[in-house]
Amino acid sequence: MVGRKWWVFGIVWLAAAAMPVSAETILFVGNSFTFGAHSPVMRYRPDLVHDLNGEGIGGVPALFKTFAEETGRDWTVSLETVPGKDLAFHYEHKRGVIDGRWDVVILQGYSVLDPQRPGDPVRHAEAAARIAAMLRRANPHARVELVSTWSRADLTYRKPSPWRGKPVTAMADDLAAGNAYALRQSRDLSGAIPVGQAWNRAWRERLADPNPYDGIAFGQIDLWTWDQYHASAAGYYLEALVIFGRITGVDVRLLGEQERAGRDLGLEPRTVGRLQAIAQAELTAEPTGIRP
Repeated sequence: MVGRKWWVFGIVWLAAAAMPVSAETILFVGNSFTFGAHSPVMRYRPDLVHDLNGEGIGGVPALFKTFAEETGRDWTVSLETVPGKDLAFHYEHKRGVIDGRWDVVILQGYSVLDPQRPGDPVRHAEAAARIAAMLRRANPHARVELVSTWSRADLTYRKPSPWRGKPVTAMADDLAAGNAYALRQSRDLSGAIPVGQAWNRAWRERLADPNPYDGIAFGQIDLWTWDQYHASAAGYYLEALVIFGRITGVDVRLLGEQERAGRDLGLEPRTVGRLQAIAQAELTAEPTGIRP
């Protein structure tokens, strides 16, 4: 009976998805973790999005737009990304590009928060607050979300860092704590999106191998790409699912194993389904983080 109810719910949801909802605008601000470096995600369907730097990037924003199309949501998606830069750079050098009236803005900072002081959230928080305040002046109702990114295998297992020798989940937890600090400093920020925590969940549930340096276990996937720093197509796909689910409220499991972007990226249908389940589990485990 439970299975039948879920099937009926899915039919109703698909029917509702065929009717577009009101148009909204979303801007992604970030670096290589947003534009999908070292993976086919970087050049995925760039025609769907507006790259404000004119570099022909699709990236995670194009995955978001694909999910939106599949669920009948009319989002205008833009991105402003520069590799290897933190939010302070975007505020100092890209204000003229990103300052505008947006409904939602996604801010993704540097992979270690502060390039000079890894793990220190102060510079990151200050820049996020400045950007959020600027955006709220343009639209007092703008929703400005921070992305909590993932642990880097290179910094956990090989390179000197505050996280070397610690559990692979530790870095993501510290980055999330850094975003929590930023939220306490500025009421213009709306919340944080738990991408790194979804990666941690993928390791706990044995979908993904937590240590690429000793080989990938049979039946598991690698969320990192060849540099053990950036994400693989699967890792970016998980990032996009978590962002989309948090922003729209859609249960991402309803996208299904045959979801278009997953097929286009060559992901195994079973893997697509499990990534969707992990993203949804993380989203439902976390508070929304949105202030009234």
